[in-house]
Amino acid sequence: MLVLGLHEVDETRLAVVGGKGAHLGALSRIEGISVPAGFCVTTDAFRRIMAAAPSIGGRLDQLSRLSPDDREAIRTLSAEIRRTVEGVTIPDDLAAAITGALAQLGEQAAYAVRSSATAEDLPTASFAGQQDTYLNVVGPAAILQHVSRCWASLFTERAVTYRQRNGIDHRTVHMAVVVQRMVLPDAAGILFTADPVTSNRKVTSVEACFGLGEALVSGLVNPDVFKVRDGEVVAKTIATDPERPALTDAQVVRLARLGRRIEAHFGRPQDIEWCLAGDDFQIVQSRPITTLFPIPESGDGENHVYLSVGHQQMMTDPMKPLGLSFWQMTTPAPMAEAGGRLFVDVTRRLASPASRDGLVELMGRSDPLTADAVRTVLERDGFIRPLPDEGPPGPLPGGAPAPIETDPAIVTELIGLSEASIAASEHEIRTKSGEALLDFIRADIQELRRILFDPRSHRVFMSAMEATWWLNERLEAWLGEKNAADTLTQSVPHNVTSEMGLALLDVADVIRAHPDVVALLRHVEDEGFLDELPGLDGGREARDAIEAWLGTYGMRCVGEIDITRPRWSERPSMLVPMILGNIRNFEPGESRRRFEQGRQEAWKQEQELLERLRVLPDGESKADETKRMIDRVRTFIGYREYPKYGMVSRYFVYKQALLEEAGRLARARVLREPEDIFYLTFQELHDVVRTNRVDDRLIGRRKEEFRSYQALTPPRVLTSDGEAITGTYRRDDAPAGALIGLPVSAGTVEGRARVILDMAQADLEPGDILVTAHTDPSWTPLFVAVAGLVTEVGGLMTHGAVIAREYGLPAVVGVVDATRLIRDGQRIRVHGTDGYVEMLDA
Repeated sequence: MLVLGLHEVDETRLAVVGGKGAHLGALSRIEGISVPAGFCVTTDAFRRIMAAAPSIGGRLDQLSRLSPDDREAIRTLSAEIRRTVEGVTIPDDLAAAITGALAQLGEQAAYAVRSSATAEDLPTASFAGQQDTYLNVVGPAAILQHVSRCWASLFTERAVTYRQRNGIDHRTVHMAVVVQRMVLPDAAGILFTADPVTSNRKVTSVEACFGLGEALVSGLVNPDVFKVRDGEVVAKTIATDPERPALTDAQVVRLARLGRRIEAHFGRPQDIEWCLAGDDFQIVQSRPITTLFPIPESGDGENHVYLSVGHQQMMTDPMKPLGLSFWQMTTPAPMAEAGGRLFVDVTRRLASPASRDGLVELMGRSDPLTADAVRTVLERDGFIRPLPDEGPPGPLPGGAPAPIETDPAIVTELIGLSEASIAASEHEIRTKSGEALLDFIRADIQELRRILFDPRSHRVFMSAMEATWWLNERLEAWLGEKNAADTLTQSVPHNVTSEMGLALLDVADVIRAHPDVVALLRHVEDEGFLDELPGLDGGREARDAIEAWLGTYGMRCVGEIDITRPRWSERPSMLVPMILGNIRNFEPGESRRRFEQGRQEAWKQEQELLERLRVLPDGESKADETKRMIDRVRTFIGYREYPKYGMVSRYFVYKQALLEEAGRLARARVLREPEDIFYLTFQELHDVVRTNRVDDRLIGRRKEEFRSYQALTPPRVLTSDGEAITGTYRRDDAPAGALIGLPVSAGTVEGRARVILDMAQADLEPGDILVTAHTDPSWTPLFVAVAGLVTEVGGLMTHGAVIAREYGLPAVVGVVDATRLIRDGQRIRVHGTDGYVEMLDA
């Protein structure tokens, strides 16, 4: 069929009439919803036009090879394709079908001619505004002309770039065109069935203006804005004349009810365009709101409060299903999943007076923004139903540990036990395959949990953290010394993460002396470079140094808590830019100099503080107690980094065995490629191994969902209403215009900001200040090359903060939107003691 009436289509015909056409057809079938009359020119018609211009195929191939950042080439090629499409003469039978449908509606009426692509108004990609719409088109000739323009608009520069950024093949997308009678409205606007600012699913937001809504959509006029909850207007802002709003409150409530009816039909929050003609609301478009963060499923209808796990783990990127399920099997706390991220439900703890205050205090120490967001929820009457005070429901995470002797042998013993256990697991897993492999991993994770949550291990690092807090609080009170513990924790023993960064400096020392090796590394393009090294002067030594480093740290990577992420051992080329940076920026022996300098600074700080304490009233007692706390911090704080290292080491053992099994499944054509296992949960993978059958559609859907999740930013705190609560610092002790954050490593430094979101793209020089979204242990090799650190996510005891203190880098974390508000190359000043960042040039 070349033309279909709107009443003939619904969501099942998306491939024929595109997203917009399918949604309009579905809307027209909902009881009580009015949709302007119209028809769809189907994708069959578009394919005929494309077939009449065979030269387009070659240009599409060229487009597919371009990066989304190749703006000029995309602009040129897309313009050529549009001109070609608009130049194709519409065949007589197609023109007759369009004009015949038009005649039934009235040829002399005004029409809207609207693009409707098959990759449009989808749950995971709205494509809003990417193709063209034409209003007030009158007459058959003009209609045909604008239908051609809509076909061509599939290849606007913005639409092409949008598809490339979303991983959508240009050849798989086709264009239908919707032709609808124009409504001449008294008012028009947009209705969101979830609040677009807070994401609250129980609040409807209505934007309204007089006349056509096109000016509102285009940003040319300020709308009246109404918020509706539980059938009443709870807030409104009238743009011009408060006495003459575009809609009455009664009309707003009626429109909100229509929106809920539409939302119920499509099963998800909607972005709806509407017109009011007389007293009749006409719906001209409805699409899913794709920017909302999903809500974890509770199924009980009660209010819930969820805390982001990613903000605690310094990895707010989405995780693939296998990574999520491994983390869920590892952690003792039940975790809900939403948007490819994990959340902990703290509702019960907040409802109990016995646990509420302790939890909020603990969060306040680690991440004030999360604590403030939780307090915001607690201040709302009735959201959390109080429980009787029956005592805390189990120990609070991070509660005060039992006393422990300050003995370095404890750390050595714990590390030895973990390493022996990992070695045993690695030895035994080699004999496993098929179901036996999956069963072994499931059982072995219990051994991982036993080691990871060993009470002695917990007492060690919690004692260090408690001692750190004690030092900061007491020394500020006694001496006016802010964040005194920061310098005291430089160059401590047994910190496997800081040692990793220093060890890569030693690798650079080996390579620096061999120019041929350096020259090869400057042109590395794939993972074969290690095999090329032995043929060069000094190449064997270079390879041995890199491989030795990988033997200790190669199981790590960016986002390492997700088992599916590529490890440095799997992609050693990721290390090359950091090695070259170390060669360029440092002299031989830098790792030893740096560690010794930090140790000396910590010792001098300790002596100075103790001397100042001794002259105070009761000074000897204060000094003795402080010395005990300093010894405890320096003995135990390095171990803070080890448990995750042990967990990631074991994960890599599992991953290597699972990929070998996945290779077998791929060779047997059960899987299309080994990495498909990453899109299955552990239990689903177990079933695939058992049955030798897989649901390819499930994997395809998971891949599409994961791509959509990458565009979402998870909130620190999320409610069951879908509301994302950000929290504020509530401070006024920073200069005007400064960016507020959490002080985690003392000192002040001024330098060039390097805004880096991909570690592989880091090009740092001495004195630069690293500005990024978040850092996990994998970023540590970059810390040796910078003078300061600013992150959007972080807490006092997260990995980036611990390593910044050990390296002596002034650092401020939790700076909201730092990577957007600070320009790459801008001069900034980081106040690591007071927790703010100043911009020094405009």
